[in-house]
Amino acid sequence: MGFYDRLEELYGLPALTFPAQGSSAALPAPDAVAWRITGQPDAVAWRFSEGEPLPEEECWDEVFDRFCTEVDTTRVRALIVGNWGDPDDMDPSDAITALLAARDRLPALRSLFLGDIVAEECEISRISQTDVTPLLAGFPALEEFGVRAGEGNLMGEALRLEFPALRHDVLRSLTVQSGGLPADVVRGVGASELPALEHLDLWLGISEYGADCEVADLEPFLSGARFPRLRHLALRNSERQDEIAAAMASAPVVARLEVLDLSMGTLSDDGATALLSGQPLTHLKKLDLHHNFLSERFRHRIRETLEPAGVEVDVDHGDAEQDEGDSGTVQRYVSVGE
Repeated sequence: MGFYDRLEELYGLPALTFPAQGSSAALPAPDAVAWRITGQPDAVAWRFSEGEPLPEEECWDEVFDRFCTEVDTTRVRALIVGNWGDPDDMDPSDAITALLAARDRLPALRSLFLGDIVAEECEISRISQTDVTPLLAGFPALEEFGVRAGEGNLMGEALRLEFPALRHDVLRSLTVQSGGLPADVVRGVGASELPALEHLDLWLGISEYGADCEVADLEPFLSGARFPRLRHLALRNSERQDEIAAAMASAPVVARLEVLDLSMGTLSDDGATALLSGQPLTHLKKLDLHHNFLSERFRHRIRETLEPAGVEVDVDHGDAEQDEGDSGTVQRYVSVGE
């Protein structure tokens, strides 16, 4: 399953695409929306051809330059980076450079999402990425950061997400969406010093698209020691969801969580059994297990166990599908892979 809808909000603000050149649309107050900056892929193709670009076609950096001219960027609180060109063979390095060059003009920026790209532009598994940590280093007041990533390819060179360990003192929310998250990214996040982090959302994905982390790589998130303020933990969209659920049964971090999210993966009755047989979950505000492969009996058992204690429970089957292969083995699918 791919992405078919763009972000609708960021930092509690409605998302708005900065209008195309020549638009007569009135602009809202700079701090009233999360501004989406997106270019037209055709503009990139024209730039490297002998033809002249169409007047309405702008590259990402051209749109961003115009945005900085027409909007009082000193009041902008949230930015969404959309299509920066041809994402399956072009990483967002130029967009990152442009953002860092403009950081003095963005003193109020508190939330940034890199890669709001939908399936009609590029499947998530092919979205090129790069080292995104310079954005966090360059914006020390950033409170929320999110990125959507796959692995592109340029002349045989893999263009994939990198997240070396860093320190950021005020980041409260980190989201990494992927159909296959590399282990070195998981380890980089786990080794980072993020003392203010309250919300962590990792889409781990499947091995076919590059996911190669083991449950042992998740230990920094499970122990509760590395991120002392963590209250919302999502380790989802994983083909290892049963193993993760089993690890959660005794993970020290669970005792202080308000939201535990193991959704969008291949969770079965085995994983649910391990989870319910472990430490109590009745202190949670929400347990999210939507898109799963639980039997109706187990869905009922989870609701019966937790809802009387006031826990919001989501065990909706959603679009989860499983196939029976030629050998008779059951194949289960995560929510977002390709």
